[in-house]
Amino acid sequence: MKMLKIWLTAFALLLVTQNLYAQGAIEITRGTDKASPIAVVPFGWQGGTPLPEDMAEIVANDLRNSGMFAPFDRRNMLSTPTQASEIFPRDWRILGVEYVVAGQINADPGSDQYRLQFSLYSVVREEVLMTRTVSGTRSQLRDMAHHLSDQVFEEITGIKGAFNTKLLYVAAERFSVDNTRFTLQRSDYDGARAVTLLQSREPILTPSYAPDGQRIAYVSFESGRPEIFVHYIQTGRRERITSFEGLNGAPSWSPDGERLAFVLSRDGNPEIYVMELANKQLRRITNHFAIDTEPDWLDANTIVFTSDRGGRPQIYKQNINTGVTERLTFVGNYNANAKLSVDGRTMVMVHRQEGTRNFQIAIQDLERGNLRVLTETSLDESPTVSPNGVMLIYATRQQGRGVLMLVSTNGRARSVIPTQFTDLRVPSWSPYLP
Repeated sequence: MKMLKIWLTAFALLLVTQNLYAQGAIEITRGTDKASPIAVVPFGWQGGTPLPEDMAEIVANDLRNSGMFAPFDRRNMLSTPTQASEIFPRDWRILGVEYVVAGQINADPGSDQYRLQFSLYSVVREEVLMTRTVSGTRSQLRDMAHHLSDQVFEEITGIKGAFNTKLLYVAAERFSVDNTRFTLQRSDYDGARAVTLLQSREPILTPSYAPDGQRIAYVSFESGRPEIFVHYIQTGRRERITSFEGLNGAPSWSPDGERLAFVLSRDGNPEIYVMELANKQLRRITNHFAIDTEPDWLDANTIVFTSDRGGRPQIYKQNINTGVTERLTFVGNYNANAKLSVDGRTMVMVHRQEGTRNFQIAIQDLERGNLRVLTETSLDESPTVSPNGVMLIYATRQQGRGVLMLVSTNGRARSVIPTQFTDLRVPSWSPYLP
């Protein structure tokens, strides 16, 4: 165990300290898209006691987090309509608002059912774009709000909303020098309603959602050395997938959910392997004297991974059938931990620019090659992308503790994910959920 920890420490230092002179000419830019002004009016409610959730505020925060909308301050609204017929376009045009969301919440007598009827109004076109009803129980008010956000977002942008998704992350609570508790948490994408899926006194690493959203793969040290598990969310059942000597790490699901790519050092050097989960058939994908790690799937037959085979950590892709390998990153002296968008067009990664010591999150267009730095913090790591590619969450450090940050991929919106825990790491965004 001691030798394994020494090996892992040396491996981490190798990835962090190496440098590589940039090759090629990829443009580095920053996001400057204009956000659309939208007013989410406080929803009407005639109940005797206040609701436990401010649904309009949740919707406004969702739309703000996308980076595509700038919610108007409710304190400066000239009126508070609860239905489309009460919206007067002149009032909102004066305020510079382009869209208005108004709604009314009602409770069904004698039951725990709530109904929210809402309308989306275009101030420019002076017409109702959409009227819908969302229903649920008192405990589902946040789900109802996120569902509303998804519908509004898709109606205006044409992009499927991803606000009704989930987030995985590991929380570490240190009680003393030799007493740290690690918990695997599952929450709404914005950090609300976190529940504990697993607790351990040994580290939990790199959780990853399966495409069906019902399974998780992660690394656990509960036996004293790294092993890969698959965890079934609904039942809590766990299945040990690998327990080889040396490193077992960085599991990543194939697009069909039938295979796992991961890193093993069973042959003495960290290499990428793929396992068929149905029969546990194992296949070695890379074969190089360098360190190959952190796989992710570009498509059913292609993986991307981090390797120092060029002298410093950079991102490569490889066809798992032909073995043809191609380098993808050329800007910066460090690029690692790549995550692909669902459509395979963009890639986010941990990036360090020439002449700096800051590790930041960058996004690269795989078709055009241009790269943008998205974050303004340093020591950033573990990016994870929303299923629609509009937002990402990553881990960083603030005031000596680990926090999770959300940033829109256009660079306009950024915020800290609120949580009760003091040290967070390795987030993973769920796919779209039923």
